[in-house]
Amino acid sequence: MPAAGGIGPGNGKEYPGNLTPFVTITCIVAAMGGLIFGYDIGISGGVTTMTPFLQKFFREVWEKKEANKSTNQYCQYDSQTLTMFTSSLYLAALLASLVASTVTRKLGRRLSMLFGGLLFFAGALINGFAKAVWMLIVGRLLLGFGIGFANQVRTIKS
Repeated sequence: MPAAGGIGPGNGKEYPGNLTPFVTITCIVAAMGGLIFGYDIGISGGVTTMTPFLQKFFREVWEKKEANKSTNQYCQYDSQTLTMFTSSLYLAALLASLVASTVTRKLGRRLSMLFGGLLFFAGALINGFAKAVWMLIVGRLLLGFGIGFANQVRTIKS
C-alpha cells in the first residue's frame, strides 16, 4: 500500500502523478462500461411502462393494464415474455462477465473492451429497429453481453 508521500510498494521511488491524455482517455473509456449499464437500466424501466411500447410489443399486458386500472400497478406486468425482455440483459451480462476474463487474458484489455462496445452497439441497433418481441430480446441479450464484458474487463488487473 502506498505511503502518504506517494512512495510505491517495494521500489521506494516517488510516483510522479502525471495525468497524461492517454490516462485520461483510458479512464473515460473504462467508465463507459458503468455508464452504459446504468443508462440501460434507467431506459428499460421507463420504456416497459409506456403505452405505445406495450401496445406494439406486449399487447396482452397493455390490455390487462387497461382493464384493471383500479388494481395495484405491479400486478399488471405479469407477462413471462415481458419478464424475459427485462431479465435477458442481466442474465447475458452475468454470463459475459464470466467469459470476459479468459478472453481478456488472450486478446488484451483494449480489444476486449472494443469487443464489448461493439456488442452493445449491435444490441442497440437491433433494439432500435425492432419490429417483433424476439428482436427486442436478441437486442437485449447483445446489450447484456456488451455491458457484462465491458464491466468485467475494466475491473481486471493486468
